[in-house]
Amino acid sequence: MGVVSSCCEYCFRSRRSQQYEPLLLENEREAVADLLQYLENRTTTNFFQGSPLTALTTLSFSDNVDLQRSAALAFAEITEKEVRPVGRDTLDPILFLLSSQDTEVQRAASAALGNLAVNTENKLLIVKLGGLEPLIRQMLSPNVEVQCNAVGCITNLATHDDNKTKIAKSGALVPLTRLARSKDMRVQRNATGALLNMTHSDENRQQLVNAGAIPVLVSLLNSVDTDVQYYCTTALSNIAVDGTNRKKLAQTEPKLVSSLVALMESSSLKVQCQAALALRNLASDEKYQLEIVKADGLTPLLRLLQSTYLPLILSAAACVRNVSIHPQNESPIIESGFLQPLISLLSFKDNEEVQCHAISTLRNLAASSEKNKTAIVKAGAVQTIKELVLEVPMNVQSEMTACIAVLALSDELKGRLLEMGICEVLIPLTNSPSSEVQGNSAAALDNTDGRMASDDYSAFNDVWDKPDGGMHRYLYNFLTSVDATFQHIAVWTIVQLLESGDPQLISNIRNSNLLIPAIRQLATSRTPTPTASAGTPRSHHSQTQSYQDTEAGDGRGEIQLLARRIQDIVEEDIDAGVPRSVTGSHIATSSVASSTGREHEELRRSVREAFSSTGSYH
Repeated sequence: MGVVSSCCEYCFRSRRSQQYEPLLLENEREAVADLLQYLENRTTTNFFQGSPLTALTTLSFSDNVDLQRSAALAFAEITEKEVRPVGRDTLDPILFLLSSQDTEVQRAASAALGNLAVNTENKLLIVKLGGLEPLIRQMLSPNVEVQCNAVGCITNLATHDDNKTKIAKSGALVPLTRLARSKDMRVQRNATGALLNMTHSDENRQQLVNAGAIPVLVSLLNSVDTDVQYYCTTALSNIAVDGTNRKKLAQTEPKLVSSLVALMESSSLKVQCQAALALRNLASDEKYQLEIVKADGLTPLLRLLQSTYLPLILSAAACVRNVSIHPQNESPIIESGFLQPLISLLSFKDNEEVQCHAISTLRNLAASSEKNKTAIVKAGAVQTIKELVLEVPMNVQSEMTACIAVLALSDELKGRLLEMGICEVLIPLTNSPSSEVQGNSAAALDNTDGRMASDDYSAFNDVWDKPDGGMHRYLYNFLTSVDATFQHIAVWTIVQLLESGDPQLISNIRNSNLLIPAIRQLATSRTPTPTASAGTPRSHHSQTQSYQDTEAGDGRGEIQLLARRIQDIVEEDIDAGVPRSVTGSHIATSSVASSTGREHEELRRSVREAFSSTGSYH
């Protein structure tokens, strides 16, 4: 604080030594004397009201540049020690000083304003009182100190959402972008920090792109300063949220991915984290999913995934999840050693999001290859899911059951899944409060009861009545659901079980006092419009849409048609006196199938495609 005091004393004493009168205006002379006194007792003085503020205001509005310097320096020093909400009576003199032509006054006034802009209420009032215009002028100053303070103030102002659009429309973005290339590291840090603060809304991101910020941000990824790296990486991550911006980046920035991959090896943990998140956002597009693997991005991602630092684990898991969407990346990810770390993260109870990313990645990896499905099961994923699925949060349950549904599409693995007792955890989940968990669990059960290499359906008999009422209760609940999607799942599953040829299963269905009346009801009534509540093995949205499309296209008659098929099959078994396998030719001679065989095959195909949906999941 000695700088302020000595400046005030200098101003006062230098005027007294001059040869002409008056030396100072009377009110200015009093203000100097008062300020010197207040500065002597600065620890107990409130400079933001009363006589101390009056003294500072008098000096600020003086025509004497030395007095203005004293006032500006005093404001800078005071606000560096103490920041509080202030009113217009405090900000007006500082904003007046900000418009001074004197470099020292500009430098100190902008520093004071930047200090006050740390406070939320002050941020809004500074902009409201017109603070942006003089700050923009100071950004254009040839003086580096003035530039640094002005940009730092705008950086603070831009942390308030209400100010962001005003700043974007004020003309500040072009000079900010230019100053991001400053040779002075302080200016560069402040400018890139301000640009980052402007990337949190669609409109402002577009303004930044239009101001030419993208090539500047990308070039500064190679900065030697970790703060600049962090600001630019985070800003680009936010910019990459928008699909149009990703296309622009793909067209104009060929080195972007390699630079971000390199930053995952940074000495700074926060830079590593943001680099992975930026790649995650880029990997929303197919081009970048492939490019990340091509740029050897899997190696640092695997290292981050195995970190003990949660933000790194989370960012890497999110990135790998998006990269795994592309079918061509499934095998490279598995071959790079990701399976065991991903399976281990299923038990990461400290963070639900990590669990979701890990299981979704495993599901993606299983999507298009029998070899990969087998590798995932051999690595212990199903056993881990079985141990955890009843205890994990509902969102994780949804992903886990979807993963099982995808794995169960493999004819070679169906029997193995049943031997592992997967039905014991899927059945209780068909009664989950979550319709997605219900739908995914039912889809998984349906996929396991399809044509198996072993034709051994004893696992379904073992769980017919337990746990939680077993398959029997689950099928009844779905048959009587108000959701037509669930009704559809139930009647299709029953058809599959009847076609299994397993005498015990057929007998269980035929003799059920719960199922048969419900089937009879569906066979004679129109079904409601399917809702969008049920989930799917891979993309919840895609299966729901499949059901809606087929229902609408066939006049919502598929459920009724399937229910009648079940009736025909059961009645024929009763007529024959023994339960028996229902073969293709047997169905073809039934009264319904003989006239609608083609429709049955189309129905079979549409429902199977719905259960087997493998749409991408971001």
